[in-house]
Amino acid sequence: MKRLTSKIIAFMSAALLSATPLNASSPSVFELSLDELARVVVTDTKVAQSPDSVTQKVEILDAEEINRHTSLKRNLSELLIYKSGLFVNALSRNDANWGSFGGLGPKYNGYLLDGLPIDCFVDTMSLDPWILERVELYKGPASVMYSNYLSMDFSGNQTPLTGITNFVLKDGIAGPLTRVRLGGGSYRTEGGKFYHQNGNPRFNYFIGGGVENSDYADYGAPGSWLNILRAPSYVKRSAYAGASRKFGAGQKFSLFANRTVHAGDAGRPNRDYDHGYDVLNLTYANQISEKINLQLKGGYRGYDRYWGEDNFPADLGLRNHSVVKQKIMPFDFSINYRHKGESLLTLGMDSQFAAYKNFSEVNGLRTVDVDAASVSRGFFLQEKLILGKWILRGGGRLNRASHSYALINGAMPAGDSTKTWSRALWSFGARYNKSQNLAFYANAGTSFVAPAAKQIWGTASGQIANPGIREENGAGYDFGMEWRPDSKLTLGARALVNELDNAIIDNVVSRNPSRTQSVNSGKARSYGLELMAERKESERLRWFANLTRISSKVENPLNADHDGTNIPFVPDYAANAGLKILLTGEVTLSPYVHVAGNYYDSTSRSGRTRFGPYQIINLKIQKEFPEKNGYESGFFIDLNNITDKRYEMPWQFQETGFNAYIGVEARF
Repeated sequence: MKRLTSKIIAFMSAALLSATPLNASSPSVFELSLDELARVVVTDTKVAQSPDSVTQKVEILDAEEINRHTSLKRNLSELLIYKSGLFVNALSRNDANWGSFGGLGPKYNGYLLDGLPIDCFVDTMSLDPWILERVELYKGPASVMYSNYLSMDFSGNQTPLTGITNFVLKDGIAGPLTRVRLGGGSYRTEGGKFYHQNGNPRFNYFIGGGVENSDYADYGAPGSWLNILRAPSYVKRSAYAGASRKFGAGQKFSLFANRTVHAGDAGRPNRDYDHGYDVLNLTYANQISEKINLQLKGGYRGYDRYWGEDNFPADLGLRNHSVVKQKIMPFDFSINYRHKGESLLTLGMDSQFAAYKNFSEVNGLRTVDVDAASVSRGFFLQEKLILGKWILRGGGRLNRASHSYALINGAMPAGDSTKTWSRALWSFGARYNKSQNLAFYANAGTSFVAPAAKQIWGTASGQIANPGIREENGAGYDFGMEWRPDSKLTLGARALVNELDNAIIDNVVSRNPSRTQSVNSGKARSYGLELMAERKESERLRWFANLTRISSKVENPLNADHDGTNIPFVPDYAANAGLKILLTGEVTLSPYVHVAGNYYDSTSRSGRTRFGPYQIINLKIQKEFPEKNGYESGFFIDLNNITDKRYEMPWQFQETGFNAYIGVEARF
C-alpha cells in the first residue's frame, strides 16, 4: 500500500509541476463557482449543462445527501437504494450488487467514474464516497456517447440501455480540509478513515484512505453452499489520491488513482480470499474557444481475485484456489461545438481493451480455464438543439467488438479463435419546458451486448459453458413529467418500456455446489411506472417518497419451462421514503424505509427461487458540535435494518439482520 501511494504522489508531482502557468483570464467551464456547479450536470453532453436542458430524468445526490446515508454493505451502489426505477441488492461486504435497473437485470445501467466506465459489480465495492462531489443518475435510454463496459467477470458486459450513473469526483476545491473518522460496531467491526484536501484557482488535490476489520456475520442461507461455520474474517484496506491542474488558456489535467484490498475468509477453513482492485483515471480538457471544447480521457481498471474452494458437501478439505485476473483500459475522445445559442454538437470516439484470465491453482500449479482478450471501438455523433422551450436530442453510434481466445480449458480452442460483432445504435430524446415549474420529456434508444468469454466457455469455479450463446440487442423507451406546484414541492412520474432480443440471462442451475449458466431467453420485456414526490419544507425538514411498479416477462416459445416467466432480479414493486429532521443542538435524524416486492433468480419456472417481499428501516443520527479554534467535530450512529429482517437473497446469501455502527469525526 505504501509503495503504491508513493508512486501515485510521485507521478502526480511530475505531471503537475511540468504544467505551464494558468492564464487566469481564460474563460471556460472550469471557472464555475461552487454555487454554479450545484446547478449544472455534466453527464448529458460531457460539458456543463443545466438540468432543465436534459431530455432524460436526472437525479442528483450531492455530498450532503451522500453523508446522510447509513453504511450497510460498504457498496457505492447503495447510495442509489432509495431512488425509483432501480433495485439495489448487494449480497455482502465483499460481494457484488445483484440488483436491477429499469425492469432488467444488474448490467443495464452504465456506471461511470468522472465519465469513464467502471464495473457496476466490482468497483462500487472498492471506492470511498468521500471522493465524490456528487452522483448524477440519468434514467432512461442512455446517450449513445457512452460505450458498453467490457467486463468478462460476474454477469459479463454491461450496457447503458436503462440509464447512466456517473460518480463525479471532487474538483474545484477552494481550500484546505482534513477529515479523520474512527468507529466501530456490530460483528466486532472497527475501522478508521482519513481524508485531506487543499487547493487554489490553479491546482487542487485530495488524498486519503481507510482500514476496516470485522468478524463478519453469517451471510449464508441455512443449508446453503456457503455453509458458514464461524464468523467470517473481513479486512479492507484502501488508499486514493486525486489532483487537477489548470494551465494554459482554459486547459486542465486531472488524475485519480485508487487501490483497495479485500482479504479474509468466508467462515470455513479453506474458503480464504484475497482480492485487489485498482482504478486509474486521467483526463485532459481544453476549452479551445468559447464554442469548442475538447476532452481526452483514459484509464486503467485492474481486478485480481483469489479465493479458496473446498470439497463441500463431501468434506471441507482444500480442492483448489480460483484466480481471476482482469485488466480493462477505457479511452474516450470527444469534441463539443456550441452553436445557435446553447445548442451543442458532440462527436468523438472511444475504445476499450480488456484481458481476462481464469485459473485453477492446486499446490501452486495453475491450470488455465479461460485466457481471452476483448477490444471494442465506437464512433458517436450527437446533436442537442435548444429551441426556446423545446430541447431536441438525437445521435448515433457505430460499435465494433471482438473477442480472441488464447486458451480454453487449458488448450487452444478448436476452430475460429476470434469472434467479432458490429452494430449501429441510435438514441433520441425531447423535452418541453412548458414553464419553469412544468416539463415533459421522452426518450428512445437501442443497445447491443456481446456475450463475455466466461459465458461462452465457462469456468471451473461455477460458470457452466454455453458455446451457442448469441449476442443480445435491446431497445428502451420512456416518457415522463416533472411538476413543481410551489417552491417547496416537486412531483414526478415516468413510464418506461425496455425490450431485449436474445436476452442474455444468468440462471441458477445448481445450488450445492453453486453453478450458474448464461443463456439466451428469447425476448424479454419490462413495463414500469415510477411516481416520485419530494418536499423541502425548510432547512430543518425535508422528505421524499417514491413508488415503482414493474411487470417483466420472458418469451421463449421453444422452451415451455422458460416461457412467460419473470426477468431475474427484478422486483414487481419497490417503494422508498425518507426524512431529514434537523433538531435543536445540531442533531440530524435521517430515517429511511425501503420496500421490495417479489423477484426470482432464474427464468426456469421449475428451478427458480422466489425472494421477497421485505421491508427495511434504516436510521442515521448525526450530532455536530460548535466550531472551536478552527476545529469541527461530531459523531454519528448508523442503525441498519432496525426491525431485524432476515431474508434470503440470490446465490443463497441472506440478509444478516440488525446491525449498528458508531463513529466520531474531526474536521480541521
